[in-house]
Amino acid sequence: MISTVTVTTITTITTIAALGLTATISIAAIITLIAFLTTKELAGAGGNSSSMRVGKYLSVGIIPLLMAFAAVVGVKIAEVLA
Repeated sequence: MISTVTVTTITTITTIAALGLTATISIAAIITLIAFLTTKELAGAGGNSSSMRVGKYLSVGIIPLLMAFAAVVGVKIAEVLA
């Protein structure tokens, strides 16, 4: 009986900790995506070649962050519908 309660308690604590970590990582990814998109737009507005190069190279980081954002939105929609 005690081992069942202990396992249930540990599982519950692990789940709560994982959800908190997931939310923190999701927020960090979204903030980073916003920063990258803003920087890319500002770099694209500049006329010199170095700012255009920065805007081009930021796409390398933006694409995975967009996929992560889509996954976060999909999970949140699934949570609401379930």
